[in-house]
Amino acid sequence: MSEEILVNVTPRETRVAVVENGMAQELMIERSARRGQVGNIYKGRVQRVMPGMQAAFVEIGLRRAAFLHVSDIVRPPTSAGEDATEAGPTLLPSIEELVREGSELIVQVVKDPISSKGARVTTQLSIPSRYLVHLPQTDILGVSIRIESEDERQRLKGILHALRPATPGGYIVRTNAEGQPEDALAEDLEYLRRAWSDVRARCIRATVGERIYEDLPLPLRALRDLTRQDVERVRVDSRETFDRMRDFARRFMPDFVERVEHYPGPRAIFDLYGIEDEIQRALLKEVPLKSGGHMVIDQTEAMTTIDVNTGSFLGQRNLEETVYRTNLEAAQAVARQLRLRNLGGIVIIDFIDMLDPEHRRQVLRTLERGLARDRARTTVHEFSPLGLVEMTRKRTTDSLARQLCAPCPTCAGRGLLRTAETVTYEIFREVTRAVRQFDARELLVMAAPSVVDRILEEESAAVAELEEFIGRSVRFKAEGSYLPEQYDVVLL
Repeated sequence: MSEEILVNVTPRETRVAVVENGMAQELMIERSARRGQVGNIYKGRVQRVMPGMQAAFVEIGLRRAAFLHVSDIVRPPTSAGEDATEAGPTLLPSIEELVREGSELIVQVVKDPISSKGARVTTQLSIPSRYLVHLPQTDILGVSIRIESEDERQRLKGILHALRPATPGGYIVRTNAEGQPEDALAEDLEYLRRAWSDVRARCIRATVGERIYEDLPLPLRALRDLTRQDVERVRVDSRETFDRMRDFARRFMPDFVERVEHYPGPRAIFDLYGIEDEIQRALLKEVPLKSGGHMVIDQTEAMTTIDVNTGSFLGQRNLEETVYRTNLEAAQAVARQLRLRNLGGIVIIDFIDMLDPEHRRQVLRTLERGLARDRARTTVHEFSPLGLVEMTRKRTTDSLARQLCAPCPTCAGRGLLRTAETVTYEIFREVTRAVRQFDARELLVMAAPSVVDRILEEESAAVAELEEFIGRSVRFKAEGSYLPEQYDVVLL
C-alpha cells in the first residue's frame, strides 16, 4: 500500500493529510490562534468537587475549567511487564478522598475542549517519543496491541527490561517500534529521561494555570506519530518547516531523513493531490458510492448516524446480492469517512437489511479491516436485533466539520427554516396580540420579501379578514436585510 504524508503550511494554519493509494484518509489542522491542548501538562487548582459525578473541575488557565474524573486519578495496579490492555477492573475510591477544593494538581490534557465542554485531564502523566510512551508514575511495561507477533512483543519487552534500570518508570512500546534495534529504543529512553527531568523541575516552580510541558507542533508530531515503514515520503511545501522536520528526523529517526522532501511546485500541494476537493466533500452529509448507492452521515451531540442506501444501484442478480455488494462498499467507505471527518464517540451504522448471516459477518469483517489502520481506538459490536451496527471511536479533538464550520446564523444550527406560510400565520397572531395590548390607529409589519410577497398575494383575503377582526389597518413592507423567519410589528 502506497502512503504519503502531505504538509501544507501557511502563516496562520498548518494542515497535514495522510494519503493512501492516492486517496486522502486523514486530515489534521492546527491554527496558530487555536492550537490543540492534548498532551500539554499544566499546574492546576481544584475549583469544585462533584461527589455525585465522582469528578472535579480544575482551573488550568483555559477558558473553561477542565474535567477530572476519579478514574483519571487512580491507575489500576498492574504487575511489572503486564500490558496496559490486560489490566482488569478495580474498585475506585471516592473523589473526596483524593482531592479537595483549592488543592493544586499537575494534570495533563487528554481531550481538547469540545463544543460547550471543557478539556478532560488526568493526573497520570505520559510523555511520548518516536517509539515509546513514558509513564513516570507507574511500573507498567506494555506493548501496543497492534504489534501482533508474540516473538516481537517478547523481544521488545526484553529490551525494555534490560534498559529500564537507568530510566525508572513505566513504558508503553508504540507500533512504530516494531522491528527497531536496541540502539533506537535506548536513544528514545534517553530523550524521555531528559524530558521528564525537565518537566519535574518545572512542576516545582510553576504557578497555577502555567503550562509546564507542550507537545510538538503539528508537522513534527505528524512525523513522530504517522510515519511507518510503508510511508514512502513526506512532502512539505514550506522551506522553513522542511528544515525543522529534517533536523527532527536526523535526531530521532535518521533512517527516515531522505523521505522528507520539500515541494517547491507552483501548484498548491493540496490541489495537486485533490485534497481541497476531498475537504469540501467531507463537509457534506451525503457520500456517493461507486456502485451508485450512497450514505448519509448525520453528526449530532449524542452520536453520529450513518444510513446506507442502494440509490441507483440495481445489481445484476437478485436483491440480496445487490444489498450485500452495496453494504460491502459502504463498510469500506465508513472506515475512511470516520478517519477523514475525525468522527468520534458513538457511531450507529444502518446498513441495508441482509437476510444471509454470512453476508452480515463479511460486512462486519470488512468494516473491521478498514478500521485496522485507524490510529484512534475503535470498538465494533455485532449487528443488533434491529440490524444496526453500534461502534465507538475514541474522540480527542473536534470533528473536521466542527473545526472548519460554525452553526448557520439563519437557522441557528437546526438545519431547518420555518416556511413563509408558517411565518405569515405567526405575524397574524402577533398583530392580534399587539392590538389587544396597545392602542394604535394602524400597524406596520416589516418582514422578509418572500413572506411579504406571500401575504400580499396568496393571503390577501386573510389580511382583509384580519383587518375587519381587529378594526385596524395593517400595512406590509418588505425588508431585504431580514432573514426568512425575522419580522417586526410596529404600532403607528
